[in-house]
Amino acid sequence: MTRRPRRTFTTDFKHQIVLLYKQGKPAKDIIREYDLTESTFHKWVSYYNQSKSFSEKDNRTPEQLELIRLKKENEQLKMENDILKQAALIMGRK
Repeated sequence: MTRRPRRTFTTDFKHQIVLLYKQGKPAKDIIREYDLTESTFHKWVSYYNQSKSFSEKDNRTPEQLELIRLKKENEQLKMENDILKQAALIMGRK
């Protein structure tokens, strides 16, 4: 099974696809006509229904946003801890 090359689509194209679907064109016809994958098509429709945006960043749940924030905070604290350990070693030698 060969993989098809990754394609990128403009926001305008995605919007037109969702509008076709909202105007009553069957999903299977749109997917076939525009050579889309089902998952891509349904993701676009879902994103549009949630926030009118196709950006994954705009469609994150509060839990996903909190997890990202906590991961960043954890990395920052790890760096600070390493710095303090190094400083303690240096001060202990004097």
